[in-house]
Amino acid sequence: MQRKIATTFSLLIIVCFCTSFRVDILHTTSPKQNTLRTIVIDAGHGGKDFGAKGAYSYEKNVTLAIALKLQATLQQALPDVKIVMTRTTDVFDDPRVKANKANAAKGDLFLCIHCNAAPAIKHSEQIGYTTQTYYTGKGKKKKKHTKQVPKYRYWTTPNPAAGTETYIWGAQKNDNKEAAMQENSSLYLDSSLTQAPEFDKKSPENNVLISLMTQQYFQRSANLALDVENEFEKIGRASRGAKQRQVGIWVLQATSMPSILVETGYITNPQEEDYINSVDGQQQICDAITNAVQHYKTALETNTFQTISDSE
Repeated sequence: MQRKIATTFSLLIIVCFCTSFRVDILHTTSPKQNTLRTIVIDAGHGGKDFGAKGAYSYEKNVTLAIALKLQATLQQALPDVKIVMTRTTDVFDDPRVKANKANAAKGDLFLCIHCNAAPAIKHSEQIGYTTQTYYTGKGKKKKKHTKQVPKYRYWTTPNPAAGTETYIWGAQKNDNKEAAMQENSSLYLDSSLTQAPEFDKKSPENNVLISLMTQQYFQRSANLALDVENEFEKIGRASRGAKQRQVGIWVLQATSMPSILVETGYITNPQEEDYINSVDGQQQICDAITNAVQHYKTALETNTFQTISDSE
């Protein structure tokens, strides 16, 4: 994967902005409806799309290995939750296909697994001079000249960038998220809300509900992203923070559910490449994400997500 381009914000400030009014309409259902029933896990890249390349591994293989371990770890921790995979083998699906798979599965949460990458650092040094020949004039006036020009050696070293990042969709993509939810609302409303058997896309009331759901999903996603990074810090990983993804991640705004993308480490950093390819490293990553998802499930069931009112 090419170097990820993102604009970093404090997600606490984002949540404040996006929840400047309380969405109490979303808190009127019974606790039994506030359940996490289906989690969709997406292993980034696959097939012809290799993703980023390390010294000896490709992103598509690392993400699949982690995603499969995450499936097992989540299933053990949350036996009553259905886990759906967008891929379990080395195949390529267009991001739109992946989003459609998640929506068709009626997911309550979308977890996308990736590896980060940073370009190698270029170096150069002068190692002497070389003689260069050149000519001036034409015909009988043509003269040969020589001059000494610097000679350089060029090489690269791995970029030391390291650590984890967890993304949610950018706030300016809320319209895309809303559109995805409108498109799929006839099939599914979030499990914390009442099912609408005949959803009318043209109904002003339902359009308002979708807008409120989008704001709520943004808040939930932000809370989960922050907690994932907190869990990574607990196991000694360098956290680069929870961020908004402004471009390039279609599945984050095209899935009609809360969604995050976890950059598990820099495959271009030799130490991190070893870690994210190791059995122990992959399991630690899965345990951290699972812990955060368990906290998310508890907050969902008890309506205790961080909420910032307009007076705060």
